Amino acid sequence: MDFMLQAMLQLAAVVAAAKLMGELAIRLGQPSVLGKLLAGVLVGPAVLGWVESSHWIEVFAEIGVLLLMFLAGMETDLKMLNENRTSSLAVATGGILFPLVGGYLVGWLWLGLDQGHAIFLGLLLSATSVSISVQTFRELGKLGTREATTVLGAAIADDILVVIGLAVVLGLLTAGGVSLGAVFGWMAAFAVVVVLMVWKGIPLLLRLSSRLSVTEPVLSAAVVIVLLMAFAAEYSGMAGIIGSFAAGLAVSRTEFKEKVERGVERIAYPLFFVSIGLHVTFDGLGEQWLALVVLCALAVLTKLFGAGLGARVTGFGGRSSLVIGSGMVSRGEVALIIAALGLGNGLVPVDLYTTVILVVVFTTLAAPPMLKWTLREPKGAAAGAGEVRNVRDGERN
Repeated sequence: MDFMLQAMLQLAAVVAAAKLMGELAIRLGQPSVLGKLLAGVLVGPAVLGWVESSHWIEVFAEIGVLLLMFLAGMETDLKMLNENRTSSLAVATGGILFPLVGGYLVGWLWLGLDQGHAIFLGLLLSATSVSISVQTFRELGKLGTREATTVLGAAIADDILVVIGLAVVLGLLTAGGVSLGAVFGWMAAFAVVVVLMVWKGIPLLLRLSSRLSVTEPVLSAAVVIVLLMAFAAEYSGMAGIIGSFAAGLAVSRTEFKEKVERGVERIAYPLFFVSIGLHVTFDGLGEQWLALVVLCALAVLTKLFGAGLGARVTGFGGRSSLVIGSGMVSRGEVALIIAALGLGNGLVPVDLYTTVILVVVFTTLAAPPMLKWTLREPKGAAAGAGEVRNVRDGERN
């Protein structure tokens, strides 16, 4: 079949499945994002085989997650983010150390990996992708809470620490080597760019664009800024979502916030959520089922306990610590990228690769219901009808 015809059919299947499964999830009392993730499993190679992950799908998915994190940045209170920087760092540290050590020990002592492969497995399990958690917080109307702000701050710190760890591991275990000094240099350069753009650059660009006579000049300028900031983050060795999140923080400080937010929210981004499910395949699972169960349990519990402990020791209560730990469970696209990098460099055994991908997808699927459960109102608490309606409306967006 012609590529364009095939792409149109696949896109139609993805959008329809995402919306229908999202509606089903809501009717079952779960966030719609869980249904969208399962939609990828349904139409992908694991079940129906209608759609396979391809380059164009990944590109659209990446743009979608950048816009999602841009919205998260616009809805984040910068003052609250700064006030919770200590908690965010503690959450990120705990959320890295526990999976890193746990993954290393299980890989070395039980799976029989050599120490280099075991370290890389631990590093892979240390990654965090809060894109799924952000959407769940948004649907439940909780993105502006202290817990959500701490999770966002921890995700930024987590990404920086994992990138440094990845550079060290690749430098030590691969022939090509990676310069740790270069990694720090690029990160420092990007930090300077972010500060200048958030402080002066982005507000100035939006004001200048508002003088243009073309349609939606401010919204167009905002999209350009998001893509350029994401490019700068990727080029400096970090995840693009950090750049798009920073762009959102900058726009939130301008008089154009509401206009840009309304425009970006109209852009659908189901492809990102569905694309996670498209990576699921059950080939060779029969021989690795026990490893899958153990690694799934390890991945969830080490993040939940490690990140939750970081929150607890910095002043959060037990319930809030569970919320934060649950928000850090999802590995998402960050771990998928690290897994592919490890496979290409011989750091992830081929026979373990499918299992690792399934672990990543499982943690991503587990995050929304875990957050839904930990964010539930305590028994006996009277919730106002208006608040209930707001949550319901948020789930349907």
